[in-house]
Amino acid sequence: MAEETAQAFLLRRRSTPVRMLRAPAPDRAALRDILTAGARVPDHGKLEPWRFVVLERPALGRLAGLVAARGSELGLDPERIAKAARDYSDSPLAVAVIAAPRPSDKIPEIEQVLSSGAVCLAVLNAVLAHGWAACWLTGWPAHDRAFAEGALGVGEGEFVAGLIHLGSADATPPERPRPDIDAITRWDGP
Repeated sequence: MAEETAQAFLLRRRSTPVRMLRAPAPDRAALRDILTAGARVPDHGKLEPWRFVVLERPALGRLAGLVAARGSELGLDPERIAKAARDYSDSPLAVAVIAAPRPSDKIPEIEQVLSSGAVCLAVLNAVLAHGWAACWLTGWPAHDRAFAEGALGVGEGEFVAGLIHLGSADATPPERPRPDIDAITRWDGP
């Protein structure tokens, strides 16, 4: 029966846009459980090639200002800057998943990077399974090296795998078209 419940959850799972997220958000104890669940992903070699940066409201407000300043420095379109800044200013809580591949003779870097992506999805699903709303974003600030290093503490060889924004939904998130499984699946059998 639990398997049917998990399957039903996965089949109806959907993200909530940041603009629809509101307080309250999980407290630190609840978020610790979510992060613990999120860290239970395939991790060949037990390298833990990822880490978390929890961005609470004060930090998100500060980061929104840094996004605006950095976007201006880069000469980006003001609408693009404003949209990215809103992702931070509108979010009640976020978790930055930092991919931190480790040197290894046995575990290729790509497997470590894929593990970081798995962490993003696992955190997202754990948030949703706990009854909260969330979405996984990055955006240009996360990919801008100067912003990632200065604002999020990303180190050499690291990058932002994702920002999981979470909180409460003020409405049912919109559904979107889903992939046609038959169009993207090739069966190779006897």
